[in-house]
Amino acid sequence: MLEDLFQMVKTRLAEETSPDSKLRGKDKVNIPSGLLFQCPRCRSVDFMEDFEKAGKVCQKCSYHARLTAAERLSFTADAGSFIEYDRNMTSKNPIDFKGYEAKLKELRTQTGLNDAVVTGECTIKGQRCVLAVMDSHFMMASMGSVVGEKIARAFERATEQHLPVIIFTASGGARMQEGIVSLMQMAKTSAAAARHSKAGNLYITVLTDPTTGGVTASFAMLGDIIIAEPKVLVGFAGRRVIEDTIKQHLPDEFQSAEFLLSHGFVDMIVPRARMTDTLSQLLEMHGKGGAADE
Repeated sequence: MLEDLFQMVKTRLAEETSPDSKLRGKDKVNIPSGLLFQCPRCRSVDFMEDFEKAGKVCQKCSYHARLTAAERLSFTADAGSFIEYDRNMTSKNPIDFKGYEAKLKELRTQTGLNDAVVTGECTIKGQRCVLAVMDSHFMMASMGSVVGEKIARAFERATEQHLPVIIFTASGGARMQEGIVSLMQMAKTSAAAARHSKAGNLYITVLTDPTTGGVTASFAMLGDIIIAEPKVLVGFAGRRVIEDTIKQHLPDEFQSAEFLLSHGFVDMIVPRARMTDTLSQLLEMHGKGGAADE
């Protein structure tokens, strides 16, 4: 019976996305909210419960949906091991940008976050590290004063304790509502990453969709090992801006993880299902030797 219901729903969804779907409007079925997931890439339909169990990855085309910080932490850190840093740090309005404070308040209510990054320390399959996760659901994870400060502090704590740093990046770039204060976070985070590296500590970045703008131009691309999820968007300026500037058409795969891998900007592409194992293996190898021991 459940299979019959599932097939009926899939048929209805296929009809509703066809060119003449308006002709069938009167026959639409009311589907309970949250029951099903339709992949935005291949349009296949799956039960939301199964989609979430698969790490929010489409089982037909391997589309990787964007995760919240909480979801990313639950997939990555050992259960109960995450200790959050600077949880109560909040942004101000340094340039009195109209409506900014109200927008921040609204997003805090919607997401349960105080800003666009969660930092802390945890273990990944028993390997201790400092972990930072950016959340695109909070103002497209744009980098303002709080994001920059939390990232810098995470590096500093890791450097003091000789711990590796892993950052899951996702961002639309610098936060325009904070003006030059936002732009200076690029230098702050890059300097903190450099000090961490100089002390002989490991830094791994995991590029998730999308990683763009000032985050790409600073700490996102400074990792000793740079990993990307499949088919994520990674770049600085937007495609249209670049094409208008250089007066050339860019390849269709431009700014994809696969394009960056083929041009040497990314070290490996790792599907979400293998991410935790990959990170734990890298941490274990680093723990057995490296720059700090030489």
